Amino acid sequence: MDWFDWSDSRFWLLLGLAGQVAFASRFLLQWVASEVAGESRVPKSFWYLSIAGSLALLAYAVHRRDPIFTLAYLPNTFVYLRNLMLIRRKEREEATARPATLGAEAARAGG
Repeated sequence: MDWFDWSDSRFWLLLGLAGQVAFASRFLLQWVASEVAGESRVPKSFWYLSIAGSLALLAYAVHRRDPIFTLAYLPNTFVYLRNLMLIRRKEREEATARPATLGAEAARAGG
């Protein structure tokens, strides 16, 4: 006698949710690492492609009325945008610091 009904849709829903939580946690782990470092060490194109893919998959999931797929892609765009904000902030800080550094180097070089 089989003690578990494999055809029960609740089983598959719970399994799908558990799998999605595991999959999504890698995004959260990367996000926390970027926040701690104060920068993203991934190319900007990765984040733009991630946003495009995530929004497209979210639209598809909503269309399909699939709660697991929808939950999978609903929060991702916020994480991708935050990484782009961190990249932009660092680029601004570096651009602001660069002229002062160049001026100090020129003064030391006698020029």
